[in-house]
Amino acid sequence: MVRSDRGPLIYANGPRTLHEFVETTWAFGDQPFLIAGERTCTYAEFFAAASALARRFTDTYGLRSGDRAVIAMRNHPEWQIAFWAAQLAGLVAVPLNAWWTEEEFGHALADCEPAVLLVDEEQLPKMAAWGERAGARFVVFHDDGAGLPGRAERYADLPEPDPMAAPPAVEIRPEDDATILYTSGTTGRPKGAVATHLAQAGAALNPRYQAAASALGRGVIPGQGPPPVTLLTFPFFHVAAFTGLYAAMAAGGTLVLMRKWDADEALRLIRAHRITYYAGVPATALQLLAAAHRAGDGLESLQMLSTGGAPAPPDLVARLTAEHGERIEPRNGYGLTETCGGVLANFGAAYRAYPESVGTPTPVTEVRIAGPSGEELPDGGVGELWLRGQSLIRGYWRDEAATEEAFSGGWFRTGDLALVRAGRVTVVDRIKDMVIRGGENVYCVEVEAALHDHPDVEDVAVLGVPHPVLGEEVAAVVRLRAGAVVPVEELRARVGRTLAAFKVPALVLVTQEPLPRNATGKILKRELRGQVQERARRGQG
Repeated sequence: MVRSDRGPLIYANGPRTLHEFVETTWAFGDQPFLIAGERTCTYAEFFAAASALARRFTDTYGLRSGDRAVIAMRNHPEWQIAFWAAQLAGLVAVPLNAWWTEEEFGHALADCEPAVLLVDEEQLPKMAAWGERAGARFVVFHDDGAGLPGRAERYADLPEPDPMAAPPAVEIRPEDDATILYTSGTTGRPKGAVATHLAQAGAALNPRYQAAASALGRGVIPGQGPPPVTLLTFPFFHVAAFTGLYAAMAAGGTLVLMRKWDADEALRLIRAHRITYYAGVPATALQLLAAAHRAGDGLESLQMLSTGGAPAPPDLVARLTAEHGERIEPRNGYGLTETCGGVLANFGAAYRAYPESVGTPTPVTEVRIAGPSGEELPDGGVGELWLRGQSLIRGYWRDEAATEEAFSGGWFRTGDLALVRAGRVTVVDRIKDMVIRGGENVYCVEVEAALHDHPDVEDVAVLGVPHPVLGEEVAAVVRLRAGAVVPVEELRARVGRTLAAFKVPALVLVTQEPLPRNATGKILKRELRGQVQERARRGQG
């Protein structure tokens, strides 16, 4: 590692841009890269398709470096073609959450102002009106050709890629922006986390380091053996997916895709494709283990079970060990949209010994546990987790205030309370008012705003309560105006009009009593959490 001019550590060797990273995958040729149903896309086919689409961006559409390219579709193989075509053309890729509503899409589109939208037919109706008003181009995937916007092309109608043609000759520098990934903020509106090529290149190298450390811990020479075959269950727009994606691409591995999560279907795919690596949120990992237990399936081909995107319950690794011994390596870690994926990892024997920890940092990630004044706390002290390193974003898109608030002297304030013992980090709580439901971030203020929009709601508090599968579930305590009577389902439907389904509270407690507050007027959600959990236990609300 070396230090860059701006302070953080960076990898001394390896790619400096995503363009350099993806170019090397061409050498994997006819090795399978993406498997979706009966369809297999090799590395050679993938790279030819991405190069052809990149040339269309530059030569036909006239797009230039720095233009934004929105990607909104399910986990189709074409998602990866679209993303890497943007990188090869020097565009800034903007993956959007395919579960968003039209209103949520509209805010992000107005914010990033894309020049081209790469969408499937499911997402097209949610953004067609915006795109036509803005004069943006569309490339539409997996559609029947009906009702396309004016400046739209069907991907299926484009010429067949030339396997010998190179990507466009564009200059891409390490300091150029590579991606904008939207994450909700304390204002309740998503904000765009902007990562440079150097940051994303660091994110691509982080899992390579962790894989090497894991191999050495098992007494194996890194890089030996066949490439991994990974069942990647994260949606591609989720930052956790990038960690698994980068790891597979660096090794010439195969990604097996699912249209939607189903534990029994996952078991079938593991058997059919001899899958060696599993990657998903803890909720789906627990469901997979339960399904395997019911079916008497020994998961014989599986070598690693990796979770991320949400806190892993400590008993997950115990359940894995009880069912399968130490043959399947457990792995979890810690990462954020702002870190471009995982920067801490806990695996193997260390994970079994310290299941509550999120592990140790990569060589280019520095950790600081900060006290109230930013002072560094000693081992065992609980404070805010600050991070610095190559893979951190440069800031938030067109939001200097949010950038200034989140970064201090090059350090990113995560909003999580943590401690360090002997180099291992344990996250103990969250400062930020957020629920992580099955790997998806739900910012409470966003849901509170939607409920406050109801004319009979006087006060509201949204919080997370424990859930045995999802990790946390969204709950709401709603105080109605005097004399008002509003059914719970009406309140839930109010949220669902403007927010994605995973943000709709599963539990709603309606009250006429004032919500508890401290001297500064802040709602005491710890007091409410017990009430909500008791109501849930009794099956009410």
